[in-house]
Formats: sequence, structure tokens, C-alpha cells
Amino acid sequence: MPHREAPDFIREKIKDKPLRKKKLLHKGIATMGYAILFGFVSCLVFCVLRPVIEPWFETEPDPQFEIPKDTLTDSDQGDDSPGDQNEQEVSGGAKKGSKSNQNTVYITKKQSMTLDDFQMLQNKLYLIGNRVNRSVVTVTGVREGMDIFESPYEASGQASGLIIGNNGRELLVLTEYEVIREVKSVRITFIDNQTLEAEIKKYDANTGIAILKVPVEKISKDTINQIDVAVLGNSLQTRQGKMVVALGSPLGTSYSILTGNITSVTNTITTQDHNYTVFTTNIVTNERGNGVLVNTDGEVIGLFLKSASFKMEQNTLTAVSVSELKGVIEMLSNGQNIPYIGIKGSTVTDAVSREYDIPKGVYIKEAVMDSPAMTAGLQNGDVIVEMDGQKIATMEDYQQKLLGLKKGSEVKITVNRQGTKEYKKYTCKVEVGVLR
Repeated sequence: MPHREAPDFIREKIKDKPLRKKKLLHKGIATMGYAILFGFVSCLVFCVLRPVIEPWFETEPDPQFEIPKDTLTDSDQGDDSPGDQNEQEVSGGAKKGSKSNQNTVYITKKQSMTLDDFQMLQNKLYLIGNRVNRSVVTVTGVREGMDIFESPYEASGQASGLIIGNNGRELLVLTEYEVIREVKSVRITFIDNQTLEAEIKKYDANTGIAILKVPVEKISKDTINQIDVAVLGNSLQTRQGKMVVALGSPLGTSYSILTGNITSVTNTITTQDHNYTVFTTNIVTNERGNGVLVNTDGEVIGLFLKSASFKMEQNTLTAVSVSELKGVIEMLSNGQNIPYIGIKGSTVTDAVSREYDIPKGVYIKEAVMDSPAMTAGLQNGDVIVEMDGQKIATMEDYQQKLLGLKKGSEVKITVNRQGTKEYKKYTCKVEVGVLR
């Protein structure tokens, strides 16, 4: 067949639509203008409505828990001295600085104490104990385990706890961490036997102190009316011979009340980064005992802590001075970690400095193994004299500075380190950690 040419309309080439740059430019400018206008309007609406909307989604932070710090004044040191008592041993005379509005009567004649007098004294001490027991709770930690037949079972451990705060949203309870470590659940039983689930808010592995929290809304009104928040007293005023009451479970039985006297206030225990005063008493206890020590004003002045740091080989009750624990208790109650560097130290006093020719400061008796202090290069025998440029003269200065630091922050520590002939300055940076 003869070849036929395709019609002209089939051979036509379709050309692209010509690009109109001017029109595109106008569209781009218009789009940008709309975007700017939309952003401006959105920003304006957000700024206007933000104060109204934010409260709907905002969670109110927990109120901060504060404990007033204690100091030892000259009047505190001398209120029990024989000289002061002799000056005031006037029948019907008032003791200066007394907290009570009633006059204190001092008996100048020797009188024998009868059994009735002794019983009256005991009754008054027990009244104090019964009143403060309203602040005591029983803490139960429930653990899960497997017996030898691979059958699951639950085991529980108990300890006393102390109500130390109520911020309106949660009740704060102080107890020992050992009884609630690695447990399935924690229960708190109040003095009226109401039992509620509690949560661990924070704990300190050094002292063994833990803070539990219980939602206030879950506590019945009857229980609220029967419990009290304990008063943490000034234990720096505690003197040898003072009458005290032991509460909690000093012999292993809840809500026991034992009475006795302070026999010594000069013992101290060195823990990691802290030194604490320990009161000894003539109150018999056992290894299961725990609780609190209360003075005749009904204020808590000591805690029985059975953690490894505070174990003492004796069968009479010992309690750690509560004034020296207040900083730790406050931080834990606010959900804060206790900063950790890891030294065991002591203050180099004037007498020690002269006798052993050691510079004044904080003497490092031990840089704890694998601690931030050892990692940074601090050594046994170093004497800390500065932290971040702040002079450190005593262990109390060191402890106060440390509690103001945060986990992960760096602190510059300057020490005097003994050389071949003399002490030389050495500075290192220590990253603050948390003891687990």
C-alpha cells in the first residue's frame, strides 16, 4: 500500500504553558503576607487567652516543706549549770528565760521522794508519751518471694514512723528505709488502726532515713482528728541527766512507752560526708527497737536509727540528735536528693593542729572507695580548707556547703596535702553525686 502521511493535527507539538514570573511573584508575596497575618493573629489570640487557659492544665506544685534550723546560744549552754541554779534556788523564785508563764519553785530543803511522788512523775511522763503517740504510725513493707517448693509467698517487715508534716495535699511520714527497701507495697497504720497505702517520696542511703507520703484526701476525718504532726525540737539543748521518753517500738512492740534519762551527749558517729551526735540513755532496748526520743516538752530530740552507719554495740537505747538531721529531713520531704561526695572527716581543732602540726580545716580520714571524692583525686590525710572559694574551717562548714549543692554539679575543693617537707595546696573539681 502506498505510504500515507499523518494528518497535520496529529503532527502538532504541544508546547508548555509559558511561565508568568510576575504572576508567581505576586502569589508568593500574597502567601507570605497571609502567613505573617495568620501568625500575628495566632500570637495575639494566644497572648490574650493564655492566662485563662493555663490554669486548666497547670498542676499546682507541692508546697515546700521547711524546718527551722536550731542554734545553741549562750543561755542554752548555761541553763543547767550549778551556778545558775544556786542563784535561783529561792523558794517561789522564777527562772529567767523560762518558756512557761508559771513561776518555777526550787526546793532548798532535802526531802525524800515517796513512791507516790515517783508514781506521779511516771504518770506525767506517760501522759507526754500518750500525747506524742498521736504522731506515731506503724509502717509495714510487704515483700514477695518464693519458698523452697517454688510457691509464691508474701513477707512483711514493720517499723515505726513519725508524722512530720501535712501540706494539705499529702501527709509526710519519716521512717527507716531498711523496712521498705525493695518491697511490693508500703502500708501505714495510724493510731486508730486505719491502714492506707503509702508511697516512698525520697530516701537517703547514708542515714537510712526515708520519707513516705499519703494523700490527705484518702485519710478519714476521724483519723485526721486523732493524729498530730510531731514537733522536731532543738536537741542541741539536750544535757546529761535530762528525763526522756522513748516512743515507737523501742522493744519491738508498736506504741510502747519507756522512760529514762540521758546518760551521755558526747558520743559522735562519723558517716559519709557527715558527723552526728549520738545520745545514750539508760533505757533498755534490743536490735529490733526503733522509734523516737522525746523530751519533757513533748518534742522529738532524737531518732533511733538501725542503719549500718549508726549501729553501736550496747543494749541501751541510743538516738541520733534530730537537730543535726533536720537539713536532710527537709530535703527528702521536698523530694530532693541528698548530695554526696564521699569523705569521712573530722574538724582539725586548735589543739589538734598544735599537737600534730596539721593545718586547720576538715581532715579527710577516708576518701570512700569509688566515691566522687576518690575519683577526683582527694586522698586520705588531705585537709579541706576551701570549697568554691568559701573557707571551710569545721565539719559543720563542710556539711552546710555540701547540702547546698546539686547532683551533677561541680565543686572546686582546695586541700592542704602533706609533701616531703611541708603541706602544699592542691585543688580539684569534684562532681557531686547521690549515694544509692
